[in-house]
Parts: sequence; structure tokens; C-alpha cells
Amino acid sequence: MAKTDSKKFPTIKQCESKGREDQTVVSDMDGTLLVGRSSFPYFALVAFEVGGISRLIFLILASPLAGFLYYFISESAGIRVLVFATFVGMKVSDIESVARAVLPKFYSSDLHPETWRVFSSCGKRCVLTANPRIMVEPFLKEYLSVDIVIGTEICTYKGRATGFVNESGVLVGDNKAKALKKAFGSKCAPHIGLGDRKTDFPFMNLCKESYIVPPEPGVKPMSQDKLPKPIVFHDGRLVQKPSPLMALMIILWIPVGFLLACLRIAAGALLPMPLVYYAFWALGVRVKIKGNPPPPARKSTGQTGVLFICSHRTLLDPIFLSTALGRPIPAVTYSLSRLSEIISPIKTVRLSRDRINDANMIKKLLQEGDLVICPEGTTCREPFLLRFSALFAELTNELVPVAMCNKMSMFHGTTARGWKGMDPFYFFMNPSPSYEVNFLNKWPYELTCKAGKSSHDVANYIQKTIAATLSYECTNFTRKDKYMALAGNDGTVTTKSEFASKKVTTG
Repeated sequence: MAKTDSKKFPTIKQCESKGREDQTVVSDMDGTLLVGRSSFPYFALVAFEVGGISRLIFLILASPLAGFLYYFISESAGIRVLVFATFVGMKVSDIESVARAVLPKFYSSDLHPETWRVFSSCGKRCVLTANPRIMVEPFLKEYLSVDIVIGTEICTYKGRATGFVNESGVLVGDNKAKALKKAFGSKCAPHIGLGDRKTDFPFMNLCKESYIVPPEPGVKPMSQDKLPKPIVFHDGRLVQKPSPLMALMIILWIPVGFLLACLRIAAGALLPMPLVYYAFWALGVRVKIKGNPPPPARKSTGQTGVLFICSHRTLLDPIFLSTALGRPIPAVTYSLSRLSEIISPIKTVRLSRDRINDANMIKKLLQEGDLVICPEGTTCREPFLLRFSALFAELTNELVPVAMCNKMSMFHGTTARGWKGMDPFYFFMNPSPSYEVNFLNKWPYELTCKAGKSSHDVANYIQKTIAATLSYECTNFTRKDKYMALAGNDGTVTTKSEFASKKVTTG
């Protein structure tokens, strides 16, 4: 029986979650399914990732008006301002791309544990939210197995957002109740309704049972390891969720950070490699070195170089390995932007993804000295290692695994959707980025191909060893899996050059 007195809804803690497998739950999002009660950070993420700093500034300037309307005039009017400031003129495909590749990481880090306890126990799940459906649907369906997503619909024209919402309006108050009736019909009331504010009461009154999620300042979001599906891949430049204050700090820091990044990059590119370590420390870049790296190869004795096998966190991995060693080590890479090649302080050699040609080139480089390779083929931000390509194990038995990890407080130094030429700049724009280079023991000969092991076994052994050192998890994901998840393609682009008929891969 539906509730009639909206002021007497029991709290979410009073809701029994057992035996709900055949029932339907309908939940609000901000403040209910999520701990945070404000949707501003997610609008800010879309604004920055699609429109850059200029669109984020526009959203910041509009936010006081949005806040005033939201809290003192109309919740719907405040959301309309945020929608307009964020979306006007944007390509719908760009909004969808950010919703798929960027927002899930931030949404997943803010799930309300009590709401999820009840929500996940039900067999059929529905989310009813004032947020634009285009923003929230990929996360809810892909990671939380939500069956129905009902949200505010935005207006579009020729593939671009107009900044307005359609005639059904923003889904708050009575509009939520109307949307729920339209989705379920008047004779099929959902079993459980979950909300957190008065404007949720109209749809909660339509449910057989309804529970309120009261604001609790001390509640902690659900830990990432309890997610039904782990987020292995995600994109976007921002490390932290941009609250209004954080968004303002980002805007003020970017000009200063860019100048600092240019100075750090110049120091790495122009100074002798033995001095780069100290220059980085003087400029706020922390480099921590563990383990005992091997001495450089002696060409006079016919000794071939060592192949350093690195986990791949950013395109700067080989540079920080060279910094730790105090000497430049050439790197083979599956791709690198032209700008990154120009400013790199070490020699970089592109792999063609032709197995025979790549093998011959790596053998030639090892005859000249030490070499570094990242066999994952692409970067991964989360504590996972992608599948290692086995090619390196076939070419030499002189292998040294290196466990690389880094920390960034403001910007990510990798991207799957944006221009990769900015990757080193974004990394060095962090106030005090850090890198840890952990040299593991030289790989024993009895575990190499020379001792009869297959190249795939060697690659898997080294992957597991590096993962254990970093407390990471091994996966079988590949570069193609990453780009399909984040960009909707296999990571290849066609270049306009004399090789136009060929495909080359992006990094």
C-alpha cells in the first residue's frame, strides 16, 4: 500500500534487504544512490573534458545563479541553468563519450553503502533522476546493472545540444511521479522507492514501500573493491571530483601549472641525464628509486644490452627509468606523438606492429646497449596490469623487470580520447607529481626461453612478478579492449601521409 504521509517515511537503515530478488526498486540518484547531494561536479567534468577550461569558467560563472535558483526559487530552474551552461553547443557524441569513459570512475567512488545494500538486493532496478539521462545511463547500466534509467532529456539540433531540456521538463517533484507512472503504468507500482528530499516524495508515494536516505555527514562511500564490476579503464584529465572550490582552484592553477610544466620538461630535455634527478627534485618532482639496477652493457666485450621490462603507467615511464639510472636508455614504443618525440630526452623508436620487423629492430638496438619496453602496449591507471606481449621474451634472455608506479594529485598524464601530445604537460602540471622506479632482480636464465620456457610463459611470469611487487592484479585485457571501452574503437587511426593506405596505432 502506498504511503500517504510523506513526513513519516522510515529511513533506509530500516529497510530489510533479504528476499527482494523478485522485487522492483526505484531510486533517486544524488543524495540517495550517491552520497553527494550535488550534481555540479559531474556537470563540471563534462564541461572541462569536452569544452576545456573556457567552458569550465563559463559553468563556474553561471553556478551562483544556478545555486540561488535551486535553493530559493525552483530546483528545476537551477538545474536548467547547469544544463545550459554545460551543454549548449556541444556535440552529442562528445557528451556520450565523456559519460562512457570519464564519469563512471567518479560515480562509482561515491556510492551510498546503505542504499546499495537495498538497491542491489532487488531483481529489477530503476533509477529516476533529475540529471540528464545522457550523463548517467552508461554508468548505471554498464556497472550497476540498472534495467531502467529515467532522467531529464536534453534537446538537440543537428547532433548538438541546444542547452535546453525537452517539453517533459526537469524530472523533479511531480514530473518524477509522472515519469514513473509512464514507465510502470498505474496498476504496477514498484515495490520499493528510495529518495532523500521533499521533491522525491511524489514518486515515493507511488511505491508500495518507501524509505528516505537522510543526509549523514560522516557516511563513507562504498569501497571500490565491493563494486559489482571493477572499473579497469577510465579516461579524462582530472584526478579529483571538481567541487565548485576545486574547479576554481583548477582554473587558477592551470596557467601557473603550464609554466611549471614547461620548466620541468625543459630541465629533463636539456640537462645531462645524471643531473635530471636532482633538477626534478628541485622543481618539486619526486623520484623514488628501489632495488639494484644492473651496470651498463660493455660493447667492447661483446655483451648485449639488458632489456628493461616496465609496467606502463604513462609515456614518461622510460624517461623516469633513465632518470633513476642516471643515463639515457632508448625506448621502443607502440606510438608517440610527434611533439612528445621532439621534447623527449631519450631516443624513442616506434614499433610497426609487424612482428618480424619489430623483432629485428629490437635485436639491433640491444646490440647497441640497454633498451626499455612496456609490453602492455598501452597505459592503465588503475591497480591492474594488462596482458604482456610475448615478443620481448623471444629476443633476449637478459631481462630486468621494473615495477613502475606514480602519483598525481590534479591531472592525469594519459588520455585515450584527447591529444596525446599534451600528456607530458598534464603530468608535469601537477603541483608535486611522483614516480617510483623499482628495479627487480634480473630474470633467472632457467625461466627464460633459453631454458625451454615458452615466450608466453615468460611474459606471464614477469607480469605476475611485477603485479605482486605493486600489489596489482593481472588481467588478460589488451590495448584493443581499452580503446573499445573508452573510445568505441580499436585504437587505430588512418594517417594522411605517403602511408595513407596503412593503419598506425595511437598510444
